[in-house]
Amino acid sequence: MGLFSFIKNAGKKLGIGGDDDAPDVEAVKKELASHDLGTDKVDVAVVDDKVVLTGVVKDQSVFEKAVIAVGNTLGISKVEASELKVADAAEAPVAAKDPVFYTVKKGDNLWKIAEAQYGKGKGAKNTAIFDANKPMLTHPDKIYPGQVLRIPDIEEA
Repeated sequence: MGLFSFIKNAGKKLGIGGDDDAPDVEAVKKELASHDLGTDKVDVAVVDDKVVLTGVVKDQSVFEKAVIAVGNTLGISKVEASELKVADAAEAPVAAKDPVFYTVKKGDNLWKIAEAQYGKGKGAKNTAIFDANKPMLTHPDKIYPGQVLRIPDIEEA
């Protein structure tokens, strides 16, 4: 766990350059900070088309949101987060749990994704998926093929 794959030619374009060019480290840092997730203790590095995240975040949801916030960037194909730890108030920072991510396909909507992930008849849980991906998602109908979404536990939702 710790290396996550993304579609390099899908996502938000940061800065200038061609579609296959990875954004520079400052653009990725600015994008991550723009979501106000509480990632002030996270360091960012860009190596070719891979973003490397290190440091500490307050909980599992911030870990997952940080990964998708930078991974859903045009020119990024991988996010390495094995050194990004989750803070535990009682102890030293711990490794994050394996998150559940879903890559949007052509024709998908949040209802279909909820039914595929949670089971038939659970499409109404689409709001949990939308909420779990805020602030990166601003509207439930604004998802695109290749975008990676975090899928929360149904109990978390």
